Amino acid sequence: MTMKNIFDMEGKIVVITGGTGFLGRRHAETIADAGGIPVILDVEEELIDTLVLELDGKYGTGAAGYRTDITQEKEVAGTCEKVLEEYGRVDVLINNAANNPVVDRSNRLTNTSRLENFPLAVWEKDIAVGLTGAFLCAKYFGHAMARAEGGSIINISSDLGVIAPDQRLYKVDGVPEQMQSVKPVTYSVVKTGLIGLTRYLATYWADRDVRCNALCPGGVYNDQGEDFLVRINKLIPLGRMARPDELGGAVLFLSSNASSYMTGAVIVIDGGRSCW
Repeated sequence: MTMKNIFDMEGKIVVITGGTGFLGRRHAETIADAGGIPVILDVEEELIDTLVLELDGKYGTGAAGYRTDITQEKEVAGTCEKVLEEYGRVDVLINNAANNPVVDRSNRLTNTSRLENFPLAVWEKDIAVGLTGAFLCAKYFGHAMARAEGGSIINISSDLGVIAPDQRLYKVDGVPEQMQSVKPVTYSVVKTGLIGLTRYLATYWADRDVRCNALCPGGVYNDQGEDFLVRINKLIPLGRMARPDELGGAVLFLSSNASSYMTGAVIVIDGGRSCW
């Protein structure tokens, strides 16, 4: 096969969880641009419909969408059944959905982002979306791939799955330590857990040619404040956060036949931050 052919996604069915989100949309565009059919899973039906229309209008590959709460097993099972009825197979699953809490500097009275104040209900919700949801989607969509003797699962982890968050990035001068906001514990736990799930799945269905790899992006620019950008850029050898379109190459690589001999890998795209 030529290099052009091995990256070709023509007619491939790619399920993307959290598909209407900031990065989910980019993953869908990457797949559609390569000729694949993005199947968007999310909880906001109106956002799904809008995105599907946009993708169809721009790429004409026949995108689809299903309102699905991936924390609910019956909904995941039902959506998987619908996708198989419509397309007959699933080629790729991108486990992208996760709660990504923005560090809130205004919550100074209780500061629930801190570990000692972190609510159990928030812990359970974050774990449900980021880990339980990925498990359930792998259980159903991954099993469908195994029955069809082939497929690729991509777990979207983070550089904070391989390094700890640097809480100094969020520090506000003059605020007592116990009131300083931090990156919540659940984000690190979920993203690290996805790497463990990746290694488990990589070996579980290897004999059925189902591959599973983890993608660990660093911070992606999304109109963060200037103070934060100055701080984080100093921690990155390339001196900047990623642009939203800079993950597409890796997503396409892991989705396509170009990565046919890769499984269980953890690919870090962080501008070199985890090297320091």
